[in-house]
Amino acid sequence: MTTTEPLAPGVRRGYALGSVATGTFGTVPGLLLLPYLTDHLGIAAVAAGAIVLVPKAWDVVLNPLAGRISDRSTHPAGRRRPFLLRGGLALAACFALLFAGPTSPAWLGGAYVVLAFLACATAYAFFQVPYVAMPAEMTSDYDERTRLMSWRVAVLALAILVSGATAPMVVNAFGGEETTAGYRLMGVYVGLLLAVGVVGAWWGTRDAPQTRTEESSGTLREQLRVVAHARDFRALLTCFVVQALGVGALLAGVAYVADDLLESTAASTFLFAAFVGPAILVTPLWERYARTRGKKSGYVLSSALLALGALALLTTRTGEAGWAYAAAVLVGVGYAGAQVFPMAMLPDAAARDAERTGENRVGVYTGVWTAGETLGLALGPGLFALVLALGGYVSSTDGDAVQPDSALDAIAIGFSVVPAVLVAAGLLWLRRYHLDEETR
Repeated sequence: MTTTEPLAPGVRRGYALGSVATGTFGTVPGLLLLPYLTDHLGIAAVAAGAIVLVPKAWDVVLNPLAGRISDRSTHPAGRRRPFLLRGGLALAACFALLFAGPTSPAWLGGAYVVLAFLACATAYAFFQVPYVAMPAEMTSDYDERTRLMSWRVAVLALAILVSGATAPMVVNAFGGEETTAGYRLMGVYVGLLLAVGVVGAWWGTRDAPQTRTEESSGTLREQLRVVAHARDFRALLTCFVVQALGVGALLAGVAYVADDLLESTAASTFLFAAFVGPAILVTPLWERYARTRGKKSGYVLSSALLALGALALLTTRTGEAGWAYAAAVLVGVGYAGAQVFPMAMLPDAAARDAERTGENRVGVYTGVWTAGETLGLALGPGLFALVLALGGYVSSTDGDAVQPDSALDAIAIGFSVVPAVLVAAGLLWLRRYHLDEETR
């Protein structure tokens, strides 16, 4: 069955609530896990970057498998919805334990984080992949998918704002980097946020239509081969992954910029507010742009704004907070579009394959997509950690180490120039995407 009827507003809002979980889990580990390892456990920057990367790299293998499993689901409550509740609640529980491990010796604390983060990544795969697959099956309308993604990105921006701003506040309210209590309470708090988003999405999509009922066939390897040869999907995915690498580096730098360049623990909250606030406001404008100019054009424009804003963040090296917040506003405007457009283009590509072949590989498509996104966001903190190491960053167990000028320069460059270059570089692959013109 195919339909071009608009989705019920309640379904759009319900689906969007899942972004409370994806936004929170995509933000908080990238924001606080690296500082927790370097400035609380005293682990060297390169080793800390590897610890953050390894569990995420596991998702690169697991996500396509999770998509394959959800493609073959015949659950009476829907092909994807049951996974939201099971995987999502497991994620919430695992995250609550992520910062609850031993703090000494450092190697034991690091080993605990690897195992706990690996459990989080596994649970998240079985929530995220079915969740991202749902739009391709909920509607076959080109513009309706953009409207659905606009709701999702608006909630995503709000989730990033709330989790990114309040998680550091919880840590600081209970002793900051010097004590373990703040991190442990923050883990429980974030776990509750994740649970809210999970249950909201599961309940809110109970009346969502399922327009695609085809089943997949062939082995996972055969299906991955088909997906890999999908020209438009491959171009879109490569662009998005390269840009996710830049965004991951930018997020990883927020705490370091606040503490070492702006010298204010509250600066991380203000940076997030400046970054995410405009994203919430401009998302409807990006949706309107897509209706008149197309999704690919909007993706290019928003990426350009994101890159310019990131480059302007180099002003953080001067210690002037006002310029940093102004640059963060421009980043937020671009980031909103750089989320709306590719996430609305993904179901177009997956649905086109189903229409052409008569087989539903939506889960495999989204599994590959989320694997790439996860890898990009995971490599981002690792790349930032490498820049820190090259700059001679000094790790500590109390967060009070005096940093040399070279380390301060590295923080500014990793927070601005590196993300800007990666976001702009992603557009080189987007030139090969032509499905937008064909679909419209």
